[in-house]
Parts: sequence; structure tokens; C-alpha cells
Amino acid sequence: MSTSTRSIQATERLTRTDVAPARPLPSLVDDVRAGLLAAPRRLPPKYFYDDHGSALFEAICTTPEYYPSRAEAGLLCRHAQQIITSCAPDHVLELGSGSSRKTRHLFDACERLDRACVYWPFDVSAQMMLDAGAALVADYPWLSVHALVGDYTGGLDDVRLPATGRRLIVFLGGTLGNFEADDAHTMLAEIARLMRADDTLLLGLDRVKDTARLEAAYDDAQGITGQFNRNVLTVLNREIDADFPVAEYRHQAVYDEARARIEMQLVSNSAHTVTLGALDTTIDIAAGEQIGTEFSHKFTPASMKTLLAGAGLVIDEHFEADDGDYSLLLARRGV
Repeated sequence: MSTSTRSIQATERLTRTDVAPARPLPSLVDDVRAGLLAAPRRLPPKYFYDDHGSALFEAICTTPEYYPSRAEAGLLCRHAQQIITSCAPDHVLELGSGSSRKTRHLFDACERLDRACVYWPFDVSAQMMLDAGAALVADYPWLSVHALVGDYTGGLDDVRLPATGRRLIVFLGGTLGNFEADDAHTMLAEIARLMRADDTLLLGLDRVKDTARLEAAYDDAQGITGQFNRNVLTVLNREIDADFPVAEYRHQAVYDEARARIEMQLVSNSAHTVTLGALDTTIDIAAGEQIGTEFSHKFTPASMKTLLAGAGLVIDEHFEADDGDYSLLLARRGV
């Protein structure tokens, strides 16, 4: 970065803002009541991501089986300069930023192109964002990081970005695939409403492929995904005074070809009764009973185009991994 770039005072370069949801979000107790007292039993995947769960997910991304992270990182590495040139962002807003590991490819491209921008990571894991932000401002002296702490699924109306400058909204990791179809449409529509005519969305989506590869990606040989899945029960034990016997649950990941999605479950090895202290109730779990914890939808070029078009977005550029394993899309609001 040249000396002509505006210098940023060190004390201004890493800040934190808490973002309230734009609409009421169910509490953990609400979600447990709706999901575990129903049949079949379910839990929202957002409760995976306490600090320990977030660290486990980062470890999943390094496993040999979990190709999406490597495929996406490879696309970013190869095409970051083209992305930055095309979008010319003054601000980068990343939804579900986590450790910001892959986003570094974009900042490396900014540095090569002598282009400064401001980074706005948005995630529920405050400590992970602050740790990542401290490393980023140390490595990129021209970069400032304004961490937004909150649940972006609660809406983006209260995200306050500067009124001027082009924005690049980054939504990586195939995370949109974790939403049900209606919720995915709502999320994309909210992103579209946030965008101005010269803003761009960078979206990562996983692709339909061989069932064995898909299932292996969500059931690694080291068992890290299993730990990640079971961690949600540890969260419930801690947060709502439950007493799930965590070791009595095994991880399962199955690809539903008709719905084009991986379905993750926790399967009980034995019959037992669980106390849900905060709900002042108990539930009886049968041996072999499943608790659904996550969907991960996979896409074809046609279904991606349909998905974005439904939110008023048009694909400008499509970067594909080898053999169509993964896609990065650049999209803008339609006319």
C-alpha cells in the first residue's frame, strides 16, 4: 500500500458495536420449546456457535474431507484481484465472518491494487471477531475493522454503514444453504434491500455432487464434526439447565437427494429422560430417536440463478471450482 493511502490512527482501527435485531428473535428457550417438544425433534443450527463450537468449526474446515472450505479459499485466492477490481469496494460487510481467514484473500488483493477499504465483520461470536480483527489490523496497517456483534438472521435494518462509498457484502461458507427455502429467500431479499445500485454481493454456495463425497464432508474420520454436533447439547445443558447425556448421542449426516441437502442429526444410543430446567419439563428420548440439527442445501447453476432472481438479484460473474465442486457468485440488484 502506497504512502498516499490515508493513515488510520491505531486507536480507531479496531472497534466493536452491538447490533440489535431488527425484528424479534426467538430465545433459546423459545427454540427449544418449539423444536424439542415437537415431533420430529429439531434444534436450530445457530446454537452450535458458542466460542467452543466456533473453534470446532474452524477445525472442521481443516479436515481432509471438508472440501467446501478449501474450494472456496482456492477460488478467492485465484479471483480476489478480479473481484476487488470489479467491485472497487470502500466498505466490506461480511455476514458470519468467524475468523475472517478466507477474507484475507480480498485484503491481499486490496493491497496489491493499492486500494484501502473498511471491514465490517458481523457475527455472534464477539471474541473470535475481536481476536481476528486484532490480527488483521496488525497485518494490514491501512485497514480498520468495525466488528458488528449480533445475529444477522434478525435482519439488517439496524446495520449502520456510512452513507457514501461502494459496499461489497460477503456471505461465504455456503451458509445460505443452511436456511430453509423461505428463510433463504428472506435473507437474500434483506441483503438486496441493503444494497445500492453500485454495491455487490459475493456469495459462496456449495454444489450438488456425489453422495459419498457430500456425506464424508459432514462426517470426518477424526470425529470433529461429531464433536461440533454434540456441542449443541452441551450448550443446552449449560444455558437452560438441561441434563442431556451428551456421550449417549452419535452424529449422523445423510444426503437427501430429492431435497438436494445434507441432513445432520444427533441419534440417541439409548432410551432416557432429559430434564429441561428452564422449561420446567422433561422429555423422553427413545433409543434410536433423532434430533435434527442442521440442513445444508446444495445447488446447481440453474437453482442458484433462480434463488437469486427471487430476491431481485442478478449474477454478474460466476467463479467455479474444478469439476463444479463449488461456486462464488458476484451479484447486483436487478434494474
